Amino acid sequence: QVQLVESGGGLVQAGGSLRLSCAASGRTFSRNAMGWFRQAPGKEREFVCAISWSGGYTHYADSVKGRFTISRDNAKNTVYLQMNSLKPEDTAVYYCAADRSGIAHTTKDFYIYWGQGTQVTVSS
Repeated sequence: QVQLVESGGGLVQAGGSLRLSCAASGRTFSRNAMGWFRQAPGKEREFVCAISWSGGYTHYADSVKGRFTISRDNAKNTVYLQMNSLKPEDTAVYYCAADRSGIAHTTKDFYIYWGQGTQVTVSS
């Protein structure tokens, strides 16, 4: 059974940092791009960032560029999201997802496996 399990969410003050992890099991994702999405209450799930299968290419939403960093460790089948300078508008449930290909797409339609999400709350 394929699973993506996010961890590392929590409550943090504005300006603080969090590091999310996404551990995959059931199969290897070393040849799949991986992405992070988020969904705030009453809003659509939106793209945050993605990383290609090799880690050589990354793409970020404008709203997080310069503050968030995505990385991966294929040996551990794990993807990370380092979030710095957090803002209250970053509050959301954060989801890890695996792309159907090795290319880092920005739209949900390309992602075939999803985690259950982890809550990130940033207080002002």
